[in-house]
Parts: sequence; structure tokens; C-alpha cells
Amino acid sequence: MVPVPTPEREGDGRPGVRGKPGLVALPPLSLYVHVPWCVHKCPYCDFNSHERPGELPEAEYLRALEADLEQAVPDVWGRPVSTVFFGGGTPSLLSAEAIDRIIGLFRAYLNLPPDVEITLEANPGTAEAGRFQGYAQAGVNRISLGVQSFNDDKLRRLGRIHDAAQARAAIEMAQRAVGRVNLDLMFALPEQTLPECEQDVREALAFGTDHLSLYHLTLEPNTVFAKYPPRVPDDELGAAMQDRVAELIQAAGFDRYEVSAYARPHQACQHNLNYWRFGDYLGIGPGAHSKISFQDRITRQARARMPDAWMRLATEGAGKHVVERRELSHGDLGFEFMLNALRLREGVEGGLFIERTGLSLMTLLPAMRRAVERGLLEPGLDRICATPQGWRFLNELQMEFLA
Repeated sequence: MVPVPTPEREGDGRPGVRGKPGLVALPPLSLYVHVPWCVHKCPYCDFNSHERPGELPEAEYLRALEADLEQAVPDVWGRPVSTVFFGGGTPSLLSAEAIDRIIGLFRAYLNLPPDVEITLEANPGTAEAGRFQGYAQAGVNRISLGVQSFNDDKLRRLGRIHDAAQARAAIEMAQRAVGRVNLDLMFALPEQTLPECEQDVREALAFGTDHLSLYHLTLEPNTVFAKYPPRVPDDELGAAMQDRVAELIQAAGFDRYEVSAYARPHQACQHNLNYWRFGDYLGIGPGAHSKISFQDRITRQARARMPDAWMRLATEGAGKHVVERRELSHGDLGFEFMLNALRLREGVEGGLFIERTGLSLMTLLPAMRRAVERGLLEPGLDRICATPQGWRFLNELQMEFLA
């Protein structure tokens, strides 16, 4: 049974079900930068990425990014930034000078501590030793490499622009230049066998990296793979692959701290942890999304998706590049908090829900009771945590909290 919270357990009497959210303290703030271009759009990719095989409009992008940042500052004024993440697209298409300029803007406009985690996503097909060294000198202290596989046949089927040899070289470059390196791998690839999946993981582990991210290939709508589906492993084999890679990685000393993420001690991605714990994030760049808390409300924003439109609107000013602004309702808050928090193996303390949403735990009680009765959620309010069964069927558990 889920115990009914007493007033003492609920907190300090802040507004709950009937009033607006009331936050005693604002959550940690992360910064996300979207770099929208890539050399080639992968057939499985549904991200806001745009093919640009030629030279990037780097100068225009930097001007628009500064304009976007300048217009966003009033919403986060004075708040320390806990993490920075360059995502895409392919951020490693930007020059080291551009990354240095962007990080300099962050230090000028925002409260950016000197030791903040700064991650940059990179494609092995665009990796250059000198560029990685330049990123490190600019302040990047973590690289996330989209390796996906060490099998050349699988890489071709995924439409990747790199081969296995380039992936290996990029890992070594990144480790020499930056040190902290995450490797992204995918499984359940077209016509992949379990031994092939295992070999990808074994090879990744052999590099001695401290963080791995493992993703099941999904055929997303509005992608080439959705229109022309490849032959992929069935659900049973896909589940066997997921279990086997988890076994291999955990046996190597990694903690599976999130559904898709594995880390050695003290090497978890702090940027993603802030997302899963319902922290705030300011997203700048085309298509970037933000979640920003104020004392009496929590809001979401979205920027214009198309790069040219975003650059034009951002430089025009007056916030025209922000195409969506909305305040989250109580139902939104409960569902979105649980959507994120349940991805964590350890879950979250019950008090974090109150702290991050300003709402009473009573708002979750009916859904929590249903989930506990189904064996998907651990009982109790001190910690909100999925059972092993709930983690395995995470989508079903999350849907219990959809208002």
C-alpha cells in the first residue's frame, strides 16, 4: 500500500492541488545549445537536424546564438549554470574557434562556474585531433561520440558517414584531448545477431571509457526507416540483447544508473541527471526547448525549428524566435516529473517532487496506488522508484501518471 501523506510529510503548506505551484528554491539550471547541421541525415534520425555538406554559416549562427542568449538572460538572471551540453545535429562540425566564442559568451552573459561540466557531441566522421584539442582549450571537458557500432556493415546500413576504423581513431583522439568520453552505441540494428551486439559492447569496453549509452534502434515516424523499414530483430531478440549488454557492462564495473546510461563511479552525466531529476534547462539554437521555473510557475519554451528562420528571427529581436511559451498545468507537472524520474534506477526522494513542482504528493497518490498494485512501483512515499518489473516495462509505468 502507498501510505497517505500527512501534512508534516507533505512539506510546509505551500500551494498544492488548488493553487499555483509555489517553489521555495529554484532547481539547478542546465544550458543546452543546438547545432542543427550534419553532413548526412541518418535514415533513423528524427531529431531537428539538417543536411549541410558544404561550409556552415558559422558567423551568422554565432550572431543569432548571441542574440538568442541575450534575449533569454532575463528569465535566468543570476542563476548559476550547472552543466552545458552542445547537441545536434553535429556540433563537431563547428570550429574550435566557434566553440571558444560560444563558451566565452556564456561566461559573459551567465553565471558559469569555472568547473562546470561542458559536453560536446561529436561524429567520428568529423573528428580531427587538432579540433578536439581546440575544444578542450575552449573549455569542453566531456565528449560524447556517436559511434553506434564497430561493425562496418551495420554502420553502412545505419547511413553513418564513418567506418569502424574512424570510430576507433576518434575515441583515441577524444580521450587524449579531453579525457572524459561517452560512447553512444545502438543495438537491435538491421539483421544484427546477438554475438554481433556483444562484440560492439566488448570493443567499447576495451577502450577503458567511463561512460556508455546504449539505445535500442526504433523506427520513428517521418524518417527514411519508417518509409522503408529494414529487417530488424524481433522483440524477443531485442530484449535478449538489452539484457545481455546490461550484463556485460555491469560486469565491467559500470552502474546502470538510467535506462540507457552506464557509468563508472562518479562519472555519470550531470547534464542528463538534471533532466531526469526535473531540473531546469535553457535551450538556445534552432528547435531548442527550455523548462524554466519561477517561484509561482513553471514554463516551457520552444525556438523556431528551421535554422534559417531561427537565425533571422533571433537577430530581429523582440523574442520572435520563441514560437511557443506555455505554463505547465498541475497535470503536466505530475506526469512530466514522473516521466523523467522513473528513468533513474535509484528513483528520487519523494520530497524532490514537492521541491521541483511545488505540489503535494497527494496529486500522485491514485496513480501510485495503481502502479504499486500492478507491481510496477515500490511502495512508500520516501522514495519514488520503479520495481525491476516497472523498469522493464517503463512505458506502462509512466502511462499510469498521464493525467
